[in-house]
Parts: sequence; C-alpha cells; structure tokens
Amino acid sequence: MKSEVYWTDQDSPETKTKATSYLPEKTDVAIIGSGYTGLAAARVLAKSGKSVVVIDQHTIGWGASSRNGGMATPGLKQDIFKIYKKYGMDYAREFWRASVDAIDLLENIIQEENIDCNWERNGHIALACKQSHYDNLPEYADWIRRELGHKKTLVPKKKIHSEIGTNYYFGGLSDEISGGLQPAKYVNGLASAVSKLGVQLCEHNRVLTINPGENIHEVITSMGSVKARDVIIATNGYTDTLMPKLKPKVFPVGSYIIVSEPLSQDLQKKLSPKGRMFYDSKWFINYFRLTPDGCMLWGGRNDLSTNLDLNESAKILSHQVRSVFPEMEDIEFTHTWSGKLGITFDLMPHIGKINGIYYGFGYGGHGLSIATYLGTELGLLLSGQKNRSPFEEISHQTMFFYRKNPWFLPFAAQYFRFLDWIS
Repeated sequence: MKSEVYWTDQDSPETKTKATSYLPEKTDVAIIGSGYTGLAAARVLAKSGKSVVVIDQHTIGWGASSRNGGMATPGLKQDIFKIYKKYGMDYAREFWRASVDAIDLLENIIQEENIDCNWERNGHIALACKQSHYDNLPEYADWIRRELGHKKTLVPKKKIHSEIGTNYYFGGLSDEISGGLQPAKYVNGLASAVSKLGVQLCEHNRVLTINPGENIHEVITSMGSVKARDVIIATNGYTDTLMPKLKPKVFPVGSYIIVSEPLSQDLQKKLSPKGRMFYDSKWFINYFRLTPDGCMLWGGRNDLSTNLDLNESAKILSHQVRSVFPEMEDIEFTHTWSGKLGITFDLMPHIGKINGIYYGFGYGGHGLSIATYLGTELGLLLSGQKNRSPFEEISHQTMFFYRKNPWFLPFAAQYFRFLDWIS
C-alpha cells in the first residue's frame, strides 16, 4: 500500500501545475497558501485588475485541497439548527444559503474556467448508524424544509438498498444538490486559470515574517521579500505561528483516507446505485464514495491527531469499510494518506483581520465548496465588489487554554467516542 495521496499519484497532466519561483518586489495583494481559499481569492482579485502573488512553502495545492475526499455537500461543520439558536434565523438562513450557493459557485468556476476534474452532481445521503439517529431525521428534515426552503428526502431502512448496497445503516437523508470531483485536478485547474489571469504562483517558498504597515505590508520569505497593499493568510489547517494572534483561532485535526483497487462495474453498481457521496451520523464520522475511476474511497477521523501512523490508520479504515461492505473482504487497498482540517472552537468558518492582515479559514471538512466560497468572498471584499460578509460579522471564539499546541485533542477524542457510544 502506498503512503501517497491517490489523487496526485494519478499520472495525469491535469494534476500538474506550472509555477514560478520568481517573487516580485511589490504587488497589490500577497496571498499565503495556494489551496482553494487562496486561489479563489486570487481569481477574483486578478479579474478586478489587481496584481496578485500566491506563495506556498510546498507545491501548489499541496495541503488539504488535494488531499480531501472530493465531496461538496450543503451545510457547515456546525449544525444549522445550532447556528439558528446562537445567531438567529436571519443569520441561519444566510449561512445555509451560502453553503448552497458555494456548490453552485464551485460548478460555475469549473465550467467558466473549463477545468477537467470529473465534476458530477449526483447528490449525497447522510446515513443513520443507529435507530436513535434515524428517529431524529424526520423532524430535522421538516425544519430544514419549513425554515430554510431546502428539500431533503427521508430514506427508511426498508428502502436503503436503493441508495447503498448494505444492511448496515438504519436509513438516511438524501440531498440532490451535492457533487463530487477529483480534488487535485480541481485545485491545479484553478491554479492554471489564475496563472492565465496574470497571478504569480510562487511555490517552495516559506514565509518567514510579515511586517504589517499602515498602507504597505512587507512579506519576508526564504526567497526574498515582497511589499503588498493587502495580505491574505489562507492556510486553514496548516496555519502556524507566523502571526501569533492568529494561531489560537484555528487548530488542526487529522483526517485519514484509504482507496481501493478498481472495483468491477457490477460491484460499483451494487455498492453505490446512484453514485452518491456518503457520510454517516457518528461524531467520529466516516465519509466515502466511489472515485471517478471506480475505486472505493473511505475516510474518517478515528483519531483527531494529525500524526497517526498511516499503516495503523489503514488497518482501522479497512476494517470499517469491510464491516459495512462484506463484499470487499478480498479487495485490496492501494493508497493511504492524511491531511489537516482547520477547526474553530465554534465550528464556523471565519473571515477576519488582524493587524491589517486578512484571513479566511475554519471549514471543518467542508472546504471543497466553503473554502472556494470564502476565498471568493475575500476577493470581492478586497476589490470593493462587496461591502460585507456574514462570515466576518460573527465573533470568532477562542479558548484560554489554547495558544499554540492542541494538547486537548486526545481528551476530545475520548469524549466523542463516549458520545458515539451513548447516542
């Protein structure tokens, strides 16, 4: 089994991006981080006539943007009903609408920029792991329909085989607007698109220091320095202590994935009759799908740490997938890898500003669509095409016990395991 990202291991020209090591002396906007957030912001800013440089210490799209499961589903990490209880119905509706619009935006970018990334909009189903989980779904679906005007369809256990080829689950809730793609092809296609707009992509270049100024900021890197009118930090789960006041606002959580050898057409049709995206109802969530070339991708957060041994992770995940799909007992898994999610304490994405430096992060596993959306929001705000975003208006919660290292993650993991046991 390869300890490599399946998406980038596919030898395809669409997954390669031409970048430059050249760093200009000055620019209108310097963006740190070359994932969905940074590239989406660069796209808007470049189209508005601004000069932009995107800087990454690794290759373009190296982080979660090329490591995720390639699933775009409505909603945020925080439950929408809890958002309503905390922020009120007006904000709840705006945040929900943003999550739906984010999937449309993703599709529009793919079409406008002619990005070949295997985009398909076959919907998803949230699967109930226990009867008690399913029992909560009718009321939830009715509330979503009544208050948010969004349709979800109940799938009882007796009809579950129309959605998935297993008896493991107790029913589910399907949604037709979701989609899936090949994430490495998407992020590199997006990078190619912004490069054609004149954005400079500077990889293998670590940012060492940012010296904020009243009108001009200086970004000092391992390759030199660049002066910029505006700076955006778009590093999400890979945010470090470059700006000490920013680190306490987000912490990394590990997500782990395995991919199988290609499945037969008959087995693909049996396991996923409609080609859906899937995720389950556990706190320690599993998410899975068939890849565009017919492999089973299975992911999860069974350990919140970012450094779980990949072979150990693969053993855990392969046991899970075979428990759900006994037909896969003799199927080999070929790839195992991990990536870092950016989590905030209120489980909400945020746009903000510290010492005149902008940031956007906190997607909690919804980054494919939401990072694209927040990056676009940042671009629209900085270019004056928008004057507000709900993601910059809510307070950004921090905790006194976290400043640098997320030492609390093992305790949180035990707590979530307990919640899964008693739910």
